[in-house]
Amino acid sequence: MDVLIIGGGLAGLVSALELARKGFRITLIEKKTYPFHKVCGEYVSNEVRPYLESLGVDLRALGALVIERFRFTSPSGRMLETRLDLGGFGVSRYTLDYALYQLAEDAGVQFVLGKQVDRVDFDGNQFTAELADGQRLAARLVIGAFGKRSRLDKQLGRAFMEKPSPYVGVKYHIRQGPTHRGFPTDIIALHNFQDGYCGMSAIEEGKYCFCYLTTRENVRQYGSIPAMEHALMYQNPHLKAVFETFEFVFDKPEVINEISFAPKRAVEDHILMAGDSAGLITPLCGNGMAMAIHGAKLVSDVSAEFLQNRISRSQLEARYEQEWQRQFARRLWVGRTVQKLFGAPRLSELAISVFGFKPLLHGVMRQTHGKVLVG
Repeated sequence: MDVLIIGGGLAGLVSALELARKGFRITLIEKKTYPFHKVCGEYVSNEVRPYLESLGVDLRALGALVIERFRFTSPSGRMLETRLDLGGFGVSRYTLDYALYQLAEDAGVQFVLGKQVDRVDFDGNQFTAELADGQRLAARLVIGAFGKRSRLDKQLGRAFMEKPSPYVGVKYHIRQGPTHRGFPTDIIALHNFQDGYCGMSAIEEGKYCFCYLTTRENVRQYGSIPAMEHALMYQNPHLKAVFETFEFVFDKPEVINEISFAPKRAVEDHILMAGDSAGLITPLCGNGMAMAIHGAKLVSDVSAEFLQNRISRSQLEARYEQEWQRQFARRLWVGRTVQKLFGAPRLSELAISVFGFKPLLHGVMRQTHGKVLVG
């Protein structure tokens, strides 16, 4: 085959779709089966809306909600609200990923679902991937789109794996209950609490994504996620109102541990990394889905040049690394820097005062968003 893509999230699906439509033989391996939920804020910046629609994604038919305003609250409940310069839309990963999967399948992408890659080796000419069941697959090129953390990261000896991360991500889908109607659908809200922050935005079918980042220490201290939520998140009155008046759709939340925001390399042992595998922006900046989609377009474009024998492998890797850094490195740095202003209650309260100067807030937003991507 021409390209093996490991991981079927946004970056993997978009790059598979792009390359298959260019006439290449693509196999994508995903450890789950579609459709499925992922821990994700489920807000997408409009910087990638034209591009997604050019791929054939009908966002209106999927029920995506228009989001035009940003609301920010401190742990004590102080609130700041402003309009988003570019705006975005809300749609669940369950729905969006499944739509992209169907488009990719129609384009001829071969899917290997419900299986996991244990290791990848490169011999100077081609890659060999070994699956957990012993199956082996060969390809000219491998794109790593396996997300925030994988056993392959450990096999490749990636530097960020050497230092455990303290962060835990938790996601629910919720609905407004009969006693609490009228919560707006055009707002993405960011609610702070001690050592954490929670994003909330509308998605399809009258639901909202309710996704937060906190620390293992918070969960350990209180013994369970529900106990931690009651002890810490309820201190923010806006979060307390959500827990007390909204219906929680999931029987239990989606959870992911050891989320790392440390810098990563875009190329590891000749594998081109895409999406969260190449670098993860803090949820505070709410732009990870758009970055994954944008990065997939970038990796598919440079990969096509290599597969058409227009550039060498070394040129491919150098160009991709350079372009990735140019597009995303500053955005990730700004995200990590801004994140330091939140978590501790006093800093969070101070931050809401600082960002009350809205030109400063809009400036930070622009630094974590890119130019509109078209097909």
